[in-house]
Amino acid sequence: MDKRYNDLNSYLRRIFGCRVQKITIDAGLTCPNRDGTISTGGCIYCNTRGSGTGAHAKGLSVTQQLLQGKKTLSKRYKAKKFIAYFQSFSNTYAPVNTLKGLYEAALAVDDVVGISIGTRPDCVNDDILDLLQGYARHCLVWIEYGLQSAKDETLVLINRGHDVRCFKEAVYATQGRGINICAHVILGLPNENRADMLHTAKILAGLKIDGVKLHLLYVVKGTRLEKLYRQGSYSCLKQQEYIDLVCDFLERLPSEMVIQRLTGDPHPNELVAPQWALKKSETLAKIRQTLEKRDSWQGKFLNSLE
Repeated sequence: MDKRYNDLNSYLRRIFGCRVQKITIDAGLTCPNRDGTISTGGCIYCNTRGSGTGAHAKGLSVTQQLLQGKKTLSKRYKAKKFIAYFQSFSNTYAPVNTLKGLYEAALAVDDVVGISIGTRPDCVNDDILDLLQGYARHCLVWIEYGLQSAKDETLVLINRGHDVRCFKEAVYATQGRGINICAHVILGLPNENRADMLHTAKILAGLKIDGVKLHLLYVVKGTRLEKLYRQGSYSCLKQQEYIDLVCDFLERLPSEMVIQRLTGDPHPNELVAPQWALKKSETLAKIRQTLEKRDSWQGKFLNSLE
């Protein structure tokens, strides 16, 4: 692997033989951590947009969002096939018939070869997994479960609304159905040290999931994390700290696990700190350089006792 890790673009090219791009979809769904089922405040780092594009609020249907995305991404990346990525909030948090309509609208668009569903581990059941299993028989299906940390104390602190056991149970229920499983992890969460973050890597490696997304904890306007940051109760990771942690994390993941993301994409007009979070290309380049300097790669220390 040229990048010393199993990156998403290479994985997709191996399957489809061409450039494949994800198109972000806002389906207008919500989250049990916001609608009062669990909480009304959401996670401490999440604002009212829920990491979404706001496209649904502008009246754009799933089909319209995909057509716009195809036009842009085919021009920018010469992409020939696409995956509909349901990103905003919890995209299994609705009646099965509603979800069926959303997913099938996406799969009906020309050159859409799969769906990726961002959600929470407490928002799936057998009926939903049966639905996704049916799609997985003829197209690529990923479900992306937000874990963030494998430390229960951290999940309470960030008001996540579920525990590690809930995540594991969702993984077990999903496995064996032909559905690929991706875990979302945030590095730099309050009160977590290097050992805590590498413990999360160890848990994911042991669960034999299919992919992972790593995110930097950055501070966004209008969140409880912003209040903590301005009070001096939280400080962000420095760029090199984050780079070193990402490399440490990769070294402890199985080589076949697909690395879907190594850092996030904050909205520039919403970002409070750290400003280096906007330098995505630079951060990715430095991750590759650090792995090369270490002469390291994904999975190098998979069986380490550390």
